[in-house]
Parts: sequence; C-alpha cells; structure tokens
Amino acid sequence: MSESAAEKPSRIPRTERRAMLIDAAREVFTTYGYHQASMDEIAERAGVSKPVLYQHFADGKRSLYIALVDMTGQELLDRLQRALASTPDNRQRVSATITAYFDFIEDADAAYRLVFESDLSNDPEVREKIEFYEDECAVLVSQVIAEDTGVGAEEAMMLAMGLTGLAETAARRWIREGSRVPKRSAIYLVSRLAWRGISGVPRLMNPETD
Repeated sequence: MSESAAEKPSRIPRTERRAMLIDAAREVFTTYGYHQASMDEIAERAGVSKPVLYQHFADGKRSLYIALVDMTGQELLDRLQRALASTPDNRQRVSATITAYFDFIEDADAAYRLVFESDLSNDPEVREKIEFYEDECAVLVSQVIAEDTGVGAEEAMMLAMGLTGLAETAARRWIREGSRVPKRSAIYLVSRLAWRGISGVPRLMNPETD
C-alpha cells in the first residue's frame, strides 16, 4: 500500500453520517424552529456540503424534520417503557411515568419541542406523526391499567390519556417557567395528584357490577 493511500481518511459509514446530520438538524430546529431553520445552517453545523445533506434527505428540510420527529417520539416511548417496567408497584409506576416526562422535557437538547411545540403541526404528515407518538405513549400506560383493573381497552385508554396528558402539560409548564419549583418537588406534586386519581379505579374492577 502506498503512503498516500495509507494516509487517505476512511469514509464515514452512511448510517453514522446520517446520525451526525440528524444531530446537527436537531440543534438548528430546536433553536430556530422549522420555518426559520435552513439547510445551509444544518450543513454548516454538520461540517458537510449542502449536496451531501441532500444525498441523505433528498426531499430537503421537511423530510429531515420528520425523521427527527420519529427519532424524538421513539425516545419518549423508550423512556416511558423503561419507567413502566421499573417496578411492579403501581404508585411507583405513576411516579416513574411522571418522572419520564420531566426527564424528557428537561433534556438539554430541547428535542421535546419537535413533538410538543412543533411549528409545523399544521402539516398533515407531521401532525399524524405527533398524534401517533402521543397515542403510543398512552397505549403503553393503558395496557398496565387494563391488566391491573380489568376495565376495557377504551376505558383504559381514556385513563391513560389523562395521565400522560397531565404529565406532559405539567412538565412543559415547569420547564417554561424556568424550573422555579425544584424538580423533585414538582414530580412529587404531580405524581401525588395523578395517583389520587388513578388509584380511585379499583383493582380488577368489573365495570358492569362496580
């Protein structure tokens, strides 16, 4: 092998390059929002030319944004799944669920804005993606509720939407107000409220006779 060949840098694998581009895009989108973000800025932050960016995302900024929504939504699902599996105690599960939302929203990259505060939510495909992940989060919680109480799938889903909606709204308010309430105290307050509600549904309840 010649000296020049030995010194030639190896090409970055496509999957690794794509991940680098998505990380750069996340920074730009969460800082400027979709409409103010530019492919030029994303390419510059990623250290690539704009043609390289389009090689990975041929449809441009919108396809890159949708990829980010998918990645961010899946991250929240993963956090929530781990929280629900962390304990068999239902009161602790409620607290773990609330904590998962607070942790997700507190994450330094502010990626939660892509799902919960998207300025592209009027786009049908983006809206569909966001609603999908909101529903999937509730589905995870509803399965635990249904198994523990015996309520039907729709009833369990209504309860789960109430719980996840409470967690999301409270966590967004907390971060928006500059975390003026200590995180531990905020999670305790919201968890206590949620538990007082969800614990009112009797375990192994029969909706037809209760």
